[in-house]
Amino acid sequence: MSQTKYSIGVDFGTESGRAVLVKVDNGEEVASSVYEYKDGVIDEFLPDTGIRLEPDWALQNPADYIQTLEKTIPALLKKSGVNARDIIGIGIDFTSCTMMPTDKRGTPLCLIDKYRNNPHSWVKIWKHHAAQPEADKINEVARKRSEKFLARYGGKYSSEWFFSKSLQILNEAPSIYQAADRLIEGADWIVLQLIGEERRNSCTAGYKALWDFDEGFPSPDFFRALDPRLENIVKEKMSQDIYPLGKRAGGLTAEMARLVGLLAGTPVAIGNVDAHVSVPAATIVSPGKMLMVMGTSICHVMVDRELHIVPGVCGIVKEGILPGYYGYEAGQSGVGDIFAWFVENCVPEKYWKEAASKRVDIHHLLEEKASTLRPGESGLLALDWWNGNRSVLVDADLSGLLLGCTLETRPEDVYRTLIEATAFGTYKIINT
Repeated sequence: MSQTKYSIGVDFGTESGRAVLVKVDNGEEVASSVYEYKDGVIDEFLPDTGIRLEPDWALQNPADYIQTLEKTIPALLKKSGVNARDIIGIGIDFTSCTMMPTDKRGTPLCLIDKYRNNPHSWVKIWKHHAAQPEADKINEVARKRSEKFLARYGGKYSSEWFFSKSLQILNEAPSIYQAADRLIEGADWIVLQLIGEERRNSCTAGYKALWDFDEGFPSPDFFRALDPRLENIVKEKMSQDIYPLGKRAGGLTAEMARLVGLLAGTPVAIGNVDAHVSVPAATIVSPGKMLMVMGTSICHVMVDRELHIVPGVCGIVKEGILPGYYGYEAGQSGVGDIFAWFVENCVPEKYWKEAASKRVDIHHLLEEKASTLRPGESGLLALDWWNGNRSVLVDADLSGLLLGCTLETRPEDVYRTLIEATAFGTYKIINT
């Protein structure tokens, strides 16, 4: 057995899952591995069926999450030559709110043949925005009842979050809601698969499911006011037991250890959200610093010892990021997704050929061309609402805007303008 010890981190993203192996004494990254989800984001048809999804749907296949573990962790060991005996822990982070209905054994309903053809049996990922009517109902009822929790979410509960999606299942597929023994976040589900026990984390519970460190979840009276069938949703389909971040959830089961090539009993940490888990990793352990975690979207996160009510914030959760602090989250719901949309749909073939001739990525080429332009030089203006607006308007029904195009407008002009729109969105968040 080596004197050097290692830990494994697994990040479950929007299009892929990634794992890294690091030395625990200095944080050095020893190896990494990526698994591109076979089914990716499911937003047109359910896999292996002709069932078309309605607009604003975004699903995933939980089988891709297990494949991530099965493919990436053995790859880390193979690349590094590290012995499984020297792996002393596994950490998990996940997109959120990414939730699913399961049976009492934790099997997602979409993996059970009798439910598979119902879209509501599948995982609803963070950018599933089809629950906007349910979010509107939650906000209406909360305001009428003067619920104090609403202020901690900038005055609006989002269609991206847990109870909006749960209420949509109840409204549109009551048989799926009835069949679901549990409604659970992806981060908690993968920990359940790893250790064989349910351990719900305080980050997703706080930011996506209205849980408060001091008061817990909203009362059954609130849920009954939403819909009498929801009165006992927390007791019947969730859990009142919420676990703090950074703690040990349990040990790797023998079955899962065989699957990934590690030792049974290897410690697994409580799950966390992909953006929020990055705060201590970026060495932010005190107030006054904001971290922007950029990907398909951007999350803006920071901490403070005091509670400040901020209009348009996504969430304020006591100990939701670091112990002893209130964690603050805001965000832009379309960033990488917008640039991906642009290059896939709006960039002519000659640009792709030029990028190939220069042996650079298409984004690199467009950034190079856009960098020669002065701010606002093209005369274009854009609003980055292609996927709605998370902060500060909290409205998934909003759409993007591009103004000022002429017959002389070039791809790099638009690309530059989209960068400026992203920057303006962040500026608006910081200065609200």
